[in-house]
Amino acid sequence: MKARAVDKIATIVIVTLALLIVAVLAGLLGYILFRGMSHISWDFLTSAPRKIREGGGIGPQLFNSLFLLILTLLITVPLGLGAGIYMAEYARPGRITGFIRLIVEVLSSFPSIVVGLFGLLLIVNIFGLGFSLVSGALALTVFNLPLMVRITEQAFRSVPAQQKEAGFALGLSKWKIVTTVLFPVALPAIITGTILSAGRVFGEAAALMFTAGMSSPRLDFGNWNPLSPSSPLNPFRPAETLAVHIWKINSEGLAPDAAQIAAGASAVLVITVLIFNLVARYVGRLIYRKLTASRRMN
Repeated sequence: MKARAVDKIATIVIVTLALLIVAVLAGLLGYILFRGMSHISWDFLTSAPRKIREGGGIGPQLFNSLFLLILTLLITVPLGLGAGIYMAEYARPGRITGFIRLIVEVLSSFPSIVVGLFGLLLIVNIFGLGFSLVSGALALTVFNLPLMVRITEQAFRSVPAQQKEAGFALGLSKWKIVTTVLFPVALPAIITGTILSAGRVFGEAAALMFTAGMSSPRLDFGNWNPLSPSSPLNPFRPAETLAVHIWKINSEGLAPDAAQIAAGASAVLVITVLIFNLVARYVGRLIYRKLTASRRMN
């Protein structure tokens, strides 16, 4: 009887805590969306901000956030996959491997403001890239790379050893086993790591203020020459992201409707993150079914 009572109490406590977490998340999302949805319109999503008079939108900032996300993932995902696969399948246990894991853990705990100052010193000034999207993407890679390495390594280590041994029994090479046996099984966890990295890209502001900049040139969305200073595809131009714009418009207070613009931009940021998560998981399931040949036959 005591064991049953303890089990019921523990179950009630765990369920209560889970419901509390869900309630806090739902309340936070509901508050942000309730304050910001009324200010969202097509003009708000496509026009540039105006500081002197009321109105204006977040079009360039929204585009900069998405463009920065793509650039960051293009750098982070290949490096994270390669390092994680090496740590899980090729690295031998020893001091060097332990030191690499220690470095990864230290990098994952760095404050964002420190990474931003480091990027300002090294990437912006010494490397001469200036305030640009590339500088911001490299700075964000410092954040996301440890996460991708850890998740990739754990995902590959979680694959049952029998599958790897079956591949060796069939005479497959090490690389063939990694790409055709281990990777499809580890793919869902890798996609989860990619989504977590994307969330940090959308929400980061401190590091980007020192690397990507707090202003954007007037963009000409009809100019698709990536070498033009006014082209939105130019990765070497300054770029104010949506998170930086929310901080900036609240701190400056130049626009009469700064609070409404910040509320609308916050709602757009939350919706963008949710849409990206749903799309990434859907695409991940499609890739997983294709790689594992588990598509349903009609």
